[in-house]
Amino acid sequence: MIKDDVKIQVRYAETDQMGVVYHANYLVWCEIGRTSLMKKMGIPYIEMEKEGVLAPVTNVSMDYKFPARYGKEVIVTTYVKDYSGVRVTYGYEIKDDSGTLCLTGTSEHVLVNKESFRPISMKKHYPEWDRVYKENRITS
Repeated sequence: MIKDDVKIQVRYAETDQMGVVYHANYLVWCEIGRTSLMKKMGIPYIEMEKEGVLAPVTNVSMDYKFPARYGKEVIVTTYVKDYSGVRVTYGYEIKDDSGTLCLTGTSEHVLVNKESFRPISMKKHYPEWDRVYKENRITS
């Protein structure tokens, strides 16, 4: 299983007056982690788009454990939690630079044709991508 870690400096614009990261910014950080993981697996998202494939979010779950704060660095760890041949679930852990767990979460995505927005099977249309996802998921 491949995991990817991305370091992000918490910027002032991402926080509220208390210096606590606004909850929606974690979603942006998860996207940064997801696209970095895909690139590490040899399937850059930009290449998917060039193939006429998009991967919209169908579900998101975020469990906020501890506030990330301005002036800290966070590490976004991303991995493939599950993969069905059509649907991919990514897992996320975000920790601050002292190792405190700030968030755990998942996002679920389905591949669609860019023009029709109809779901497509990665297993059928992109067997090499299918192989990579199967090799790197943590559950069957």
